Amino acid sequence: MLFSAKAEYACVALLELAARHADPRPVRLADVAEKHGISDRFLVQILLDLKNRGLVDSVRGAAGGYTLARRPDEITLYDILRVVDPVEPGPRKPSRKNRVVLQPTAYVRNVRAVWDKVVEAQQAVLKQTTLADLLAQSEGLQYVI
Repeated sequence: MLFSAKAEYACVALLELAARHADPRPVRLADVAEKHGISDRFLVQILLDLKNRGLVDSVRGAAGGYTLARRPDEITLYDILRVVDPVEPGPRKPSRKNRVVLQPTAYVRNVRAVWDKVVEAQQAVLKQTTLADLLAQSEGLQYVI
């Protein structure tokens, strides 16, 4: 499954906050946006959503910015994507063209069952992957010559 740019930017931004988690100073939004090529306006919307769901904290003022609300090993990719790009298996609404609700055919049910399995597998991976895991992988890659 593909993810939106918003989902990718949210994960990258939180990884940046996770990398600086030991530093008590908040991370400036402009620093994250510039380093990773993310629009300031888009990033502020993303971080506001994450703040409202308890994943980040913000500090106002000249020395303000953002910090993680929890430790990097307590935040999974699923936690992040659930906020910015939710994908849940389950019943689908009928298309606008097909206002009459018909029982899906066996073919439709079988295809949808596969889609649901894909989403469930995807969610399992996202639930097992923490920011700390990704940081550890990233640090190992920085030292490869």
